[in-house]
Amino acid sequence: MIFFLTAFLVSVMAAATPLLLAASGELVAERSGILNLGVEGMMLVGAVVGFAVGHRTGSTALGVGAAILGGMGLAAVFSFLTLNLLCNQIAAGLALTIFGRGFSSLMGAGYVGIAGPALPKLNIPVLSHVPLVGPVLFGQDALVYASFAILAAIAWFLYRTHAGLVVRAVGDSHDAAHALGYSVKGIRQLATLFGGAMAGLAGGYMSLAYSPLWAENMTAGRGWIALALVVFAAWRPARLLGGAYLFGGVMYLSLYVQGVGVPIPSPFVSSLPYLATVLVLAIISRDRRRIRLNQPACLGKSFHAVA
Repeated sequence: MIFFLTAFLVSVMAAATPLLLAASGELVAERSGILNLGVEGMMLVGAVVGFAVGHRTGSTALGVGAAILGGMGLAAVFSFLTLNLLCNQIAAGLALTIFGRGFSSLMGAGYVGIAGPALPKLNIPVLSHVPLVGPVLFGQDALVYASFAILAAIAWFLYRTHAGLVVRAVGDSHDAAHALGYSVKGIRQLATLFGGAMAGLAGGYMSLAYSPLWAENMTAGRGWIALALVVFAAWRPARLLGGAYLFGGVMYLSLYVQGVGVPIPSPFVSSLPYLATVLVLAIISRDRRRIRLNQPACLGKSFHAVA
């Protein structure tokens, strides 16, 4: 019993980590008023770039760094389109996802079926071998612990620093922030790049830790779930953690049900995480007061400074 419970908890943590990383970055971007629907595309680019560099160099650290830069590169394109050219954020984000999917498929064509370096698990003497607690708390890879640290840092930044207050002010009223002398464009550019970095890191985790290989469209819609998580969490970092692990558990259970041979059609089982996402969003959307209270007022709105 302990063995199966340990395996379940370890698997849920692995499934939740890319969701938590990608959603953390999108949370900061949306807090500044940027709605980037290109998370899935940035994750795919981060995954293929991270795997390619990791495979070529044999270094997972370089692969992780390359994944972050890959996500930031795509985020920079999105930033230029929406902040400089004032393109519609929703259309630009969807285009980014389409581009990321095609680019990753093209770039990763030569890496399909090739095993790459895997991010090592931390092995703390004695502690890692404690039943149940050891493998779950002391036997994960570095990015699992980094996801907690990053989320905690985001919560501290947004609610305990002046810079975080400015980011939230830009998301709530970019005209007022501009009138006070803050650079709305600059702040949103930095927030967008951070969101891209986290999405790229989430993709790198997929190809370097979760499944150390490259497969076309390997993120399998996790970017869309990460977007839904931000709404599910009401743009609050603490709630984001619970939401990521809830959806991570649903994703693992769908795989587990298939593995034990439960007589349920495979397409239906595979769709369970996404059906759960739609169901949760449908329930949340009924509480319009909660959404209005927490959603940044300028989310998705373009800003044009008037001289």
